[in-house]
Amino acid sequence: MKELHSIVKASRSFMMTLYSSSILLGLAIVAQAYLIAGIVDRVFLKGDSLTEVWPLLTALLLAFASRAIFSWLNGRTGIRLASSVKGEVRKKLLNKWAHQPLTASVGSQAGRKVSVLMEAVDGLDGYYSKYVPQRIETTLVPLMILVVLFKEHWFTGLIILITAPFIPIFMALIGVKTKEKSEDQMEKLESFSGTFLDVLQGLTTLKLFGKGKTKSSEIMESSLNFRESTMEVLKTAFLSSLMLEFISMLSIGLIALEVGLRLIVFDSISFYTAFFVLILAPEFYLSMKQLGSAFHTGRGSSGSVKAVKDELERDDGEIFWGESLIHAEDGPPSIDLKGVSHAYSQGAFRLKPMSVHIEPFSKVAIIGESGSGKTTLLHILSGLIDPAEGEVMVNGQSRRQFTERSWFGLIAYISQNPYIFAGTIEENMAAGSQHTAKELEEAAGKAGLTDLISSLKEGFQTVIGEGGRGLSGGEKQRIALARAFLRKPSIVLLDEPTTGLDLKTESILQQSIQELSRSSTIVTVAHRLHTIRHSDQILVLKDGALIGEGTHEELLKDLPAYERMIAVQKGVNII
Repeated sequence: MKELHSIVKASRSFMMTLYSSSILLGLAIVAQAYLIAGIVDRVFLKGDSLTEVWPLLTALLLAFASRAIFSWLNGRTGIRLASSVKGEVRKKLLNKWAHQPLTASVGSQAGRKVSVLMEAVDGLDGYYSKYVPQRIETTLVPLMILVVLFKEHWFTGLIILITAPFIPIFMALIGVKTKEKSEDQMEKLESFSGTFLDVLQGLTTLKLFGKGKTKSSEIMESSLNFRESTMEVLKTAFLSSLMLEFISMLSIGLIALEVGLRLIVFDSISFYTAFFVLILAPEFYLSMKQLGSAFHTGRGSSGSVKAVKDELERDDGEIFWGESLIHAEDGPPSIDLKGVSHAYSQGAFRLKPMSVHIEPFSKVAIIGESGSGKTTLLHILSGLIDPAEGEVMVNGQSRRQFTERSWFGLIAYISQNPYIFAGTIEENMAAGSQHTAKELEEAAGKAGLTDLISSLKEGFQTVIGEGGRGLSGGEKQRIALARAFLRKPSIVLLDEPTTGLDLKTESILQQSIQELSRSSTIVTVAHRLHTIRHSDQILVLKDGALIGEGTHEELLKDLPAYERMIAVQKGVNII
């Protein structure tokens, strides 16, 4: 909640506008009551002509106009405040997610994040556009009305003081239930969003396994649960409105009875005062009723506030970077892992402490059985996750001392299934980097894309779908390699990039990787013998531990486990 309050404080100009317009609105309401009572008293009781009260009529029109303008200004300012807050909250959420380590990004639910970013943030609208402006207005306007009523007729002011507290007491009681139901509604919405998105993403797999109808019923059940929770919130809203109307009506009735008795029976009050009180007292309760409605809306936003607050305060193990710079023009740096280890969660897989030295321009292979920690080690080397223990040293300095931009400016990371965005081939190759047409063609040639692009009518401007729709796995890998050539990295990290590719495509990729190795350090999570045998350094992992390190020949001689891997593989797979 601290982050949300800080955003509102940053919007101080909106708050000052709300306070100023509320004070002016209160003055306009009081002036309106004075003028109406004065005009009626002079025309109907004192017999003045319309000409004589014309200045008062003109002033009344100005009071009406002022009231309309300041009410509109309050509403408009509330809308702008809500828009500002929602924009800032979305920036904070996107900034937080953009700086999440890979483990947090992979481990989180996309559906939940989409729900928080869209529905939960939109749910804040009612709180800031209605409740906050109305709270300020109801803090000032009724107080001004009460002061005037006490001055004109103190007994009416006393009745208001006695009856008015019932409204906030009732609002507090209703608010507790509204908060609970609102939070339940937001939980059901998150569940529905997450279920729907997961099913949508895995629709092909579900259909292949004949589970489409089963999941359809799950979505239906989740949707019905959300509908029920929404109806519960609406029922509470209707009850709140009914009770507020009842309390206001009863209070105004008491004031009218007291004023009527004094005016007709006891003749202890003037018509002007009685009429003025009867005009102004309902304005007091009108403002309180509006606060009650806005209060319900604000409490209805509590589920959204909680969802946003929880997301902003969620500890995702963010990596903190320093301020030193490291430049790609200086060539590949030396890298040292000193006692590095990592665990995803308590009781789960753990990468045991290990120390490794990687020379500039070297070719390093990481091998091991499935689940031995190869990808985790690659993520630590890349900086996508920070080791739980130990230190990653770059050119003798802690990597934490460098800026995030300068470190990732050195790296090209190519996974088994690189992500291809919806857009043109050129946009996907460039991935936001600056390049010339010649550099683009050279990168395509080195990545083996020349034949593919020349066969396309639109060439580099050919539009490909989200996720690389219309491209084969090998073509996606070549686009990823072209990104690396355009980037001119000092360190290239490859996570089993040739898995599932045919021999021709794999040969093209191997030639591209060989070209990259002339100017970069290459670190590969490998599974084929011909990929690793010429490496300068091979790291052998087993159950999260580094059990061997050296060249192909050294490991064959000194590490029986490595020898068994090679024997089992026989040109197919390592384990």
